Order: sequence, then structure tokens, then C-alpha cells
Amino acid sequence: MTVRALRIAARAELLSLLVLLANLVTVHLPAVSSLAGPVHGCAYLLVVVLVFRTPGASGAAKGCALLPGVGGLLALRSLGRPPARA
Repeated sequence: MTVRALRIAARAELLSLLVLLANLVTVHLPAVSSLAGPVHGCAYLLVVVLVFRTPGASGAAKGCALLPGVGGLLALRSLGRPPARA
């Protein structure tokens, strides 16, 4: 897993969610939903797969990856930290 790929997927996930929410509260165009919905879903799944395939990823990072929208960015932040001492 490259951090770059995870960073791109996490940002795409968040951006597509913001587009979906903005569309929902404004004009609610079906074309926007039909385009941004699958993009968001694919980006979410890619974030989850990338984090779960990362060697040494903590349980916190994996749990964060499961959160829709901001989970990818939180997982990136968690992966960048050294492991906590017990």
C-alpha cells in the first residue's frame, strides 16, 4: 500500500460525500447523485481495502477506515503515528 494511493482515495471519498450532501440540500439533481454516489462508494471501499492490507496497521486505523466520509483521513493520521506504548 502506498500512502499516496490512500491519500488520494481518502480525499476522493470526502469530496464525493460533500458533493452528494450539497446536492441533497440544494437542487437534488439525479445526474449528480448517479455520478457521485458510485464514486463515493468505490473510494470508500478502496480506503477500507488499502488500510486493511497495510502491514502493521493498528486496530484504531482499521476502525477509522470503516467510518464513511472522514474515515480515510483519520486512518491516514493514525497510520502516521508511532504505535502507542502500553
